[in-house]
Amino acid sequence: LCYREPSVNSQMFLNLMMSWLGTDDWCSCCLPKVTVNLRQEEPRLGGEQQTIYFRAENVQHEARNWRSSSFNGIVATVFGVSGFVGKYVANKLGKFGTQVIVPYRGDHYDVLRLRLVGDLGQVLHFPYHLQDEVSIRTAMKHSNVVINLVGRDWETRNFNYKQVNVDGARLIARMAKECGVKRLIHFSSLNCEDPQALGVGILPEGSQFLKKTRGRARPYHWRRFFQWLPLWYRGERTVKQPVYVRDVAQGVINAIYDPDTAGQTFDVIGPKRYQLGELVDWFFRTMRRDEEWGYRRTDLRWSPMFQLRISMTQKYCPSWPVAYLNWDKIERDHVTDSPTGNPTLEDLGVTLTDMEGRLNWELKPYRAAAYYDEELGEFAIPDPPKPVSREMEEGIKLAKLN
Repeated sequence: LCYREPSVNSQMFLNLMMSWLGTDDWCSCCLPKVTVNLRQEEPRLGGEQQTIYFRAENVQHEARNWRSSSFNGIVATVFGVSGFVGKYVANKLGKFGTQVIVPYRGDHYDVLRLRLVGDLGQVLHFPYHLQDEVSIRTAMKHSNVVINLVGRDWETRNFNYKQVNVDGARLIARMAKECGVKRLIHFSSLNCEDPQALGVGILPEGSQFLKKTRGRARPYHWRRFFQWLPLWYRGERTVKQPVYVRDVAQGVINAIYDPDTAGQTFDVIGPKRYQLGELVDWFFRTMRRDEEWGYRRTDLRWSPMFQLRISMTQKYCPSWPVAYLNWDKIERDHVTDSPTGNPTLEDLGVTLTDMEGRLNWELKPYRAAAYYDEELGEFAIPDPPKPVSREMEEGIKLAKLN
């Protein structure tokens, strides 16, 4: 090995990093500390030379704050990683030194950028098919954690709801048990009242599969009809409880490290409940697309042109609906979020993020005239809607009954 004396600037940088990490050994800045017990084996004779071999036993990783340039001993297979939640989960896993196996279906360019979430060689891509047991078993046979985020908002010619959300989840759970996976985390729908419903993701039946931590979440996708936004009953009879996606990813990480979460079900919901119509109005005010811009919230029941657009999109674009428009998705978007009383992300040690602190940043790229160089304080930050009280929610339920 060749050794070169570090320069003055390099030495100053190493000293700064060691003081920040609280260590006296610069090697520990990038490598995990491993305790290895070596046992001498019987010498193997080869000619006149004797070679002594050593075998590592009882390899133990010291508990520490893992970083992406270290291995924390967790190998996680994340199904559905190319989706919205999956990218954030993979990013959280890679930051803490987890080896992430990324099964993908279709074009590998859809998941190519996920190689950057972990260190070199720690993010592995593997093609699979949801109905192929061999490929699923191969993707998880070296893993001790499996996360199932597979789901679909519409049926295609290749997969219907049952094949994706029921049969696929059951097959992944069975393969995980056969491969000896220690922890399976499965995501299903929050508002699934009928366990046999086909339009939502449900868990594999029975407890014979594996102890699992389950997360329930609700996605939000909205679409406009020109400057108008049709909502069922103008969104006045729907209550939503949105959650920040990074909080969901952090909840997955905390569930992996907490063995007491095995076999439990968690409701992945936010800290506050809002009326859907008021929530959407706040979104458009934040994007500076208010009434002066032409925005208007209408009643979907009396929007025949938009109903025709949904029906035509569902009929002529079955594999990939334009703007995700289909009647099943419209119906699920207008279902009130109903917590089941299960533990939430707060029980996993996650500090929930309020929408008031994140919405302005998240919607900044979608502002009207985003290229406009505004003066400081020229546009006031819109006031957020008031959270729905219990009395107001009871009134909404009575209105639905009438």
